[in-house]
Amino acid sequence: MTVIGILGGTCRAEVDGCGNVQRADRSRLGWYVAAEDRWHRPADEPTVRQRRVQGTPVVETKLRIPGGDAVQRVWCTADGGGLVMVDVHNGSPVAMAVAFDRGDIWLPRGGGAPVAGIALPADAVAVPVGHAASGRIAWPLDPRRRGSGSVPADATADAAVRGWLRFAERGSRLELADPALVDAVVAARCDLALADDPGSADDGEALVAAGQLAALGLVDRLDVADIAGRVERVLRAGAPTWLGRTGLDGAAVALAALGERRALADLAAAVGHLGRPPSAPERAPTGIAVVPWAERRLVGTDGSLLPGGFDPAWLGAPIEAHGVPVGASRVSVAVRWHGARPAVLWEVDGPPVRLSSPVVAPGWSTTEARGETLWPAPPAGV
Repeated sequence: MTVIGILGGTCRAEVDGCGNVQRADRSRLGWYVAAEDRWHRPADEPTVRQRRVQGTPVVETKLRIPGGDAVQRVWCTADGGGLVMVDVHNGSPVAMAVAFDRGDIWLPRGGGAPVAGIALPADAVAVPVGHAASGRIAWPLDPRRRGSGSVPADATADAAVRGWLRFAERGSRLELADPALVDAVVAARCDLALADDPGSADDGEALVAAGQLAALGLVDRLDVADIAGRVERVLRAGAPTWLGRTGLDGAAVALAALGERRALADLAAAVGHLGRPPSAPERAPTGIAVVPWAERRLVGTDGSLLPGGFDPAWLGAPIEAHGVPVGASRVSVAVRWHGARPAVLWEVDGPPVRLSSPVVAPGWSTTEARGETLWPAPPAGV
C-alpha cells in the first residue's frame, strides 16, 4: 500500500497494488474498465503494472486492454477541502468506460451513468472515456463530508508531482544516471512527511528521520527530548554502526535547526572521539536511510567529493547534487565530462568548507566558495 495525502493535512488515504483507494475510515473506492472486449477488474488482471511517479505520492496504475492501456493516476489535493483525485486515461483506439463502485464521488461535468454488465453496488457509477481522453473524479478525504461538488480542473497529477518534487528538494536535489535511486530518495522524504509518527525502534533510523524533517523545514515535528535520548543510546552502544553514525549526523542537523547550540557542541565533541566512520553498505538501504546513503556517495560529511569514487554507471554521465549538508553549510557539485576527464563545478552556501577528493583526484582541495576544475580521468572501476 502506498500512502497519499496532503502536506500539512491530517487526512490520508492508501492505494493498493491494483489502484484501489482506501480512506482512513477503511472505506474503499474500486475502479473497473469496460473495454471493447469485456469488463476488466484490475485485481484479477495479470497485466497490471504500478509505479510512483518520480517517487512522489502520485500513483500510476496501468491496465492492459485491447489496443493499449487504461492508465489510472491517483493523488490528493487540498482543493475542495481535501480530495482524492482519480484520473483514468484511455490509451486504446476505441472508447471505453470506467466504473467506480461508490456513489459518493464527485463526477466530471456531464455526470456519469448507471453500470451494467458487471456486479457492482447499486450506487456504482460509470464514466465514459473517449480515445486519447481522460475521465477524472474526486472523492472527499474526510468521510464526514457529504454531497457532491465540482471536480477541480487545475488539480492535475502533473501539478501534484511538481509540488511534491519541490518539497522533497528542500532537503537536497540529486540528478544521477540511476533515476530509480533519485526516485527512492524522493519517495522516502514524501513518506516521512506523510507519516503520522516518523519514529522508529531503531535509534539511528529515527535520528536520520529527524535530520530529514529539519532539512525539509518540518521543524515543528521535532522533539528535542526524543533526539537527546536516542543520541545518548547510540553513543552508549560503543562503536556505532553506519546507520547509527549517520543518525548522529542527522541529529546534528536537527539540533542546529532547533537552535540547540549547547547540545550541538556536546554532540560534536562526542562524535570527534568516535574515530573513522564505518563504511556505508554496498546496497541502498530501504526507508529514510536511503537519503544520506545516496547523498554521501556524492558529498561526504567531511567535504570529500565522490568519496567512494565513481560508480561505473556514472562514467560519462552528468551528475549533480545540490544542497547536501556539510556541517553548517550546504554543498552543491556537478560533474560534466571532457572526454574521459570529469569537469567538476562546486558551490558552497554557508561557512567555508574544505573540499577534496582523495579517491578521484588525490592532492586536489579547495576552500573557495565556488569554482570549477578538471580532474584526471578515473581509472577503470574508480
